[in-house]
Amino acid sequence: MATTTEYGLGPFTYPRGWFMIADSAELTDKVLPLRFFGQEFALYRGENGQVILHSAICPHMGTNIARNTTSYVVIDGQIEGNSIRCPYHGWRYGPDGKCDDIPYHDGPIPGKATLTTWRVEERYGCIWMWHDPEGGEPDYNLPAIPEWNEQRWVNWQIDHLGELDIHPQEVLDNMADAPHLGPIHGSTLKYFENELRDHIVIQRQGGGHKTLAQGNTLLETDTFYTGPGILLSRLTGFYDALMLITHTPVEDGRIKVWHALLVRSEMETASDEDVATARSFQADSLAAFNQDFEVWSAKAPIFQIMQIKNDGPFHKVREWYRQFYNPRHEAADRQAKMNGKYYTPWLEQAPEDVVARGRY
Repeated sequence: MATTTEYGLGPFTYPRGWFMIADSAELTDKVLPLRFFGQEFALYRGENGQVILHSAICPHMGTNIARNTTSYVVIDGQIEGNSIRCPYHGWRYGPDGKCDDIPYHDGPIPGKATLTTWRVEERYGCIWMWHDPEGGEPDYNLPAIPEWNEQRWVNWQIDHLGELDIHPQEVLDNMADAPHLGPIHGSTLKYFENELRDHIVIQRQGGGHKTLAQGNTLLETDTFYTGPGILLSRLTGFYDALMLITHTPVEDGRIKVWHALLVRSEMETASDEDVATARSFQADSLAAFNQDFEVWSAKAPIFQIMQIKNDGPFHKVREWYRQFYNPRHEAADRQAKMNGKYYTPWLEQAPEDVVARGRY
C-alpha cells in the first residue's frame, strides 16, 4: 500500500474531515465492529436512538469490546440503555465513554477507565464520523441534502463496494481528470472546469455519456467534493439525480467505498414504478463508477503525475487536498492561495447558468 508520507501530503497520516463509517441499516440491537484510520471502533445505537461511537479497546485488559459473539454479555444483551459492556469482565461504559459500572467491584472506578468517544451524525441513511488528528471540533459542516425529505425524490439504497488498496489521493485525482472521461466512460465532452472553494473542490462538466445518457441527450454533472471524503454530484439529463460516492481510510493506503443515487420522479409523490426506475438508474450509475473502480483496483500508485499541457489541473487539486493533512491553523492560508477556477485547455468553460446553479 502506498502511504501518505510517500505522497508528501503532510505530517498527519489520516486527514481531517467528515467520513462515512456505516449504513444506518447496519445498526441493529448489536454492537457493530469497525476499523478505520488504523483503529478499532465500536458503533451502536442506544435505546433512545442515539448513535454512539467509542474506541473499541477496553483499558482494563485490552479486550476488543466490539469483536465478540460468544460471551454471555453479548448473548444476553451487550447494550444497556445507552451504555455498553465489555464482553470479557462486564465493565460498562456510558455514552460519554466513562466506565460507570464494574459488576464485581463496589469501590471507586479508576479515572482512566474511559473509552475515547467520537463525534457522529446520522443523516441520509448514513452514519458520519468527524475525524481530526488534532482532536478539534468540525471546521466545516456536512453537506445538506434537502431532497432527502421530499416525496418526489426516491431515496437511495447504499451500495457497499468494500475495501480498495489505494490511497484516497488517487481517487481525488478524478476530479481534475477530463481526458479519462472519453476512454473510460464513453463521454463526448462539451465543457469541463474545476473550481477550488475553501474546503470544497468542484467539477462542472457536460456532454454525451454511453451509460448514463441516451442518444443525443446531454448529461450535465455538477460535482462537489466536500472535504476529503464526500462526493455529491448533481446529474441532469435523462433523469435528474444526485449521486453519492464516499470513501474512508481503513489503513494508510486502503479505503472503504460506498455509492448511492437519489432520483427525482416527475410526479409530486414517487410511485412504485418510480422506485423501480430509480433502482435501475442507480445500477447504471454504479456500472459507470465501477469503470473507475476497476482501474483503481489494479493501478500502481503515482506520486508525481507526468503532467502534459492538455491534462486537467491535477497538481492544483493535489495541493488543495494537502490542507486536510496539515494543521488546521494553516487551512485558511492554503485555501486563499488555491481558491479559484481552473480549466482544461482543450475544453470550453462551463456556461454561466451552470455555474449559477450553486452547490451541496
